[in-house]
Amino acid sequence: MNPSTRSPLRRRLLVGAAAVAVAGGLFAAIGAAQPQHAATLELRKDTTPLTRTPMEATSYANIVKRVAPSVVKVTVEMRPTNTGLDGQFPGFDNPFFRQFFGNRLIPQQQEPEMGLGSGVIISPNGYIVTNNHVVENAREVKVTLADGHQYNARVVGRDPSTDIAVIKIDAHHLPAITFGSSSHLEVGDRVLAIGNPFGIGETVTSGIVSAKERRAGLGLAYEDFIQTDAAINPGNSGGALVDVEGRLVGINTAILSRSGGFQGIGMAVPADLVGNVADALVAHGKVVHGFVGIDVQDLTPTLADSFNLKVDKGALVSEVQPGTPASRAGLQSGDVITAINGQSVDGANQLSLMVGETAPGTKLTLDVVRNGQSKTFTVTTERKPGTNDIAAASDDTGVLNGVGVGDIDSSARQQLNLPDNLSGALVTSVDPNSAAAQAGIREGDVILEINRHKVDSAKSAVDLTEHATPDRRTLVKLWSHGSTVYVVVDESNTPADNSANSNNSNDGNSGDSDNSNP
Repeated sequence: MNPSTRSPLRRRLLVGAAAVAVAGGLFAAIGAAQPQHAATLELRKDTTPLTRTPMEATSYANIVKRVAPSVVKVTVEMRPTNTGLDGQFPGFDNPFFRQFFGNRLIPQQQEPEMGLGSGVIISPNGYIVTNNHVVENAREVKVTLADGHQYNARVVGRDPSTDIAVIKIDAHHLPAITFGSSSHLEVGDRVLAIGNPFGIGETVTSGIVSAKERRAGLGLAYEDFIQTDAAINPGNSGGALVDVEGRLVGINTAILSRSGGFQGIGMAVPADLVGNVADALVAHGKVVHGFVGIDVQDLTPTLADSFNLKVDKGALVSEVQPGTPASRAGLQSGDVITAINGQSVDGANQLSLMVGETAPGTKLTLDVVRNGQSKTFTVTTERKPGTNDIAAASDDTGVLNGVGVGDIDSSARQQLNLPDNLSGALVTSVDPNSAAAQAGIREGDVILEINRHKVDSAKSAVDLTEHATPDRRTLVKLWSHGSTVYVVVDESNTPADNSANSNNSNDGNSGDSDNSNP
């Protein structure tokens, strides 16, 4: 989803000489997935509040000397992308038209791009946190330490809805940063931003915390940024935002800019949430958001008067989705949620964040005002429907590698104008370098059959792709652009990429299908 062009937020990843559009978000809670390996993350934490004095330090040199070795340069070679046929021949991206030309109109591949960002060492055994947008399309990732040593890195996991990723280098006894508590920050606190802007080398800038809990309007499921006026420029993505005691309080992610350069408003993902995301990515390779099934909006004074409410803060429930935890608990449209587990709720964004930060299966006690009366409800969170039904195979035993699928929900059906009786697996992502993309499968298509076997859900699609046919040719029936077509995906000459730097099947997408509704 592209940000508004009126006040574009730009990520601080340097691609060539141009900035790119931002993606970011906030922490999604750890799901109940089984660990894939016995990896451990040794986060160092110091959550004591700052000692605030009226006198400002004359120098932060000692702090920078201690913290700077924890910040690294991340260099990325991106996977080459295909130019869409639709740009050359309008309508030819539709498989219905491609079939008349034997699928011989092959998109032209662009040259790989080089990207530059920053990262922060968070564990002495080689784990580094950066932004998802720095490494999301990486074919090769290299990390350069402050002392000049360079390492190949692998992507451990990505969470697109937080814009946080974890990468790993084969090194030990590294100078890991100490995490502070971003919840203890106050507007006006001095902060330092450390990163590699424009590739000129490690740079330190200073500023203050301009705002907290800032929703920047990026169209993401979770936004709760720290806003700062410390200078952040292209290449700073994934760098450290630290307090005056040298503790990590945020990961620099975006700036608000009309020119592409720094204009005084930077955004950072809070460190409390970065740590939780990193824990999940290292343990499981992904993060999963809690979900209760309600649409909420801020309670304005006008709305409070219209509902005859005496409360002035809370989240107004505009809709309760049927068959969801909220529906089963008895919540109704018009309810105002004022607290979760005793913690007050100021508005819709805060409620969405609080629900999203819980793991599926967590019981929440909701304080609710209904028709002027106080009530209490208990809701047990679930996984958001379809978030775990993703097929993005990374081994060569299956087929349709590089294709992500999800269940068709009411939102997707309305947005894509899908018939009410249409069932299948919705294509949520397609690797542009995959055989499936070459065959004409596109995001937004619906898979109806795989090798003449009916597909009625994302799970059935995943099951049908687990084992390849001897010739690795897959017949797929699609609903695409209002037409039903067959395509053949030939993977006989396209073995899966098993390189150390490629993303594994659990490296993301778990947050891609989430929206802002808790």
